[in-house]
Amino acid sequence: MAKENVAGFVLAGGKSSRMGRDKALLEIDGVTLIVRAVNLVQSVLAEPAVIASKTGYESLGLRVVPDDFPGYGPLAGIATALHISTKPWNLVIACDLPYLTKAWLEYLMERALKSEADAVVPMNVRGPEPLCAIYHRNAEQRIRTGVEGGIRKVTDSFANLRVEHVEPDEWKAFASGGLLFKNVNSPTDYKEAKARLSAQKNS
Repeated sequence: MAKENVAGFVLAGGKSSRMGRDKALLEIDGVTLIVRAVNLVQSVLAEPAVIASKTGYESLGLRVVPDDFPGYGPLAGIATALHISTKPWNLVIACDLPYLTKAWLEYLMERALKSEADAVVPMNVRGPEPLCAIYHRNAEQRIRTGVEGGIRKVTDSFANLRVEHVEPDEWKAFASGGLLFKNVNSPTDYKEAKARLSAQKNS
């Protein structure tokens, strides 16, 4: 697999309103969610960068790039990642997806490297999972124009992109109990993730 053609990015720009505190700094087994995410991407790609709309993560030893449109949501973070990238393909994950696995990310990259689409995005029963997906650098200007034109929802930008979907029957082989894309939005989600992942680690 030609990993030299893929760059890695972790988005850490959410407001964490349902959590009540910065969820990027929540810990599971003593490791913050943002560091867990960076470590996971780093297990498949060299030198991932964090796209953040606020400062402070540098103290964790991470490579942090300021969001070009702070407060505009994850689509703006994707636009920023594609703008600074030097690679054709760009793996982008949110920092609050603790159930992602190395094997899944490797599969996703393999799919992208064979694709002629602008984005390779997993599909769930609720719809696309755009915050664990791969975007081609060619899509940067169209995504950026969308952000500047008022588009905030990542999936709304797909109208201007060629999107290849990874269907559930393809990614469920990598899912632990179907939780692959379950994020940590609330204190209940956090409690569940801590229990599940700690038990998984100690099993």
